[in-house]
Amino acid sequence: MTETVPAVAARRPTVALALGGGSARGLAHILMLEALDELGVTPVAIAGTSIGAIMGASRAAGLSGAEIRAHCEAMLASRRAFLSTLVRTVPGNLSSLWSPWQPSVVDGVTLLELLMPEAVRCDFQSLKVPFWSIATDFYAIDQVALHHGPVIPAVAASAALPTIMRPVVVDGRVLIDGGFVNPTPYDVVKPLADITVAVDVTGDTQRRPGSEVPTSMEAWIGATQILFHSITREKLKLTRPEILIRPKVGQFGTLDFLRMDEILEAAAPAKEELKAKLGALLDGASIAS
Repeated sequence: MTETVPAVAARRPTVALALGGGSARGLAHILMLEALDELGVTPVAIAGTSIGAIMGASRAAGLSGAEIRAHCEAMLASRRAFLSTLVRTVPGNLSSLWSPWQPSVVDGVTLLELLMPEAVRCDFQSLKVPFWSIATDFYAIDQVALHHGPVIPAVAASAALPTIMRPVVVDGRVLIDGGFVNPTPYDVVKPLADITVAVDVTGDTQRRPGSEVPTSMEAWIGATQILFHSITREKLKLTRPEILIRPKVGQFGTLDFLRMDEILEAAAPAKEELKAKLGALLDGASIAS
């Protein structure tokens, strides 16, 4: 008598997403989120650093790539549009947002509470997708992967670039920008999915003949991106994600937020690259459940 072997059901591979830091260059993440939407992929886990945390938290809260694009376009269509958004929301919050004693530094928690979508103003447990916001413990000189409590302070901590945003205190720890320890945090979510997609927006290497010497502020912020790029390069020697996408956005300054349309145009080929690579992996693999 032949024994019947039970059929093993197959499932589609799961996908984790890591969105890196890179200031304005991180607007390219919008297209990567749209690519996942177009493939019908909902990440099972998301980790983000700095602007990657801002974008990642928005996606984890349930916003689609198109909705995140629309929200950013409404704010960044022009300098006037951005200032108009602040004018409508700042009254009553100005003293916490900005201090005349530290005019070059803003309070990131207050700023993000004013500017981020309503859906993100929640606790981690209310998010639709598990999410980790990567920050740096200033005194412990170590990575902190925030996963509990209010989302916006955790995201503000991840994006707290010194001289631009104030450090954020969470659970008694003084936290600054997560890029100083983990600019593209794919290792945080890699154990949680079959396929890990990492998006590195620290910039591509290129010479610019005739370029002007940067101002002191431009040099400082640009130097942080060089550091973040170097950290990511060294980490890739130890472990790699299944898919690494690097949009060609290195020609943009780290504060070029008002050049959103140009950044998205430059990142368009990377979107197609992600769709092709991830689509091929999803079509060519099935996992026994």
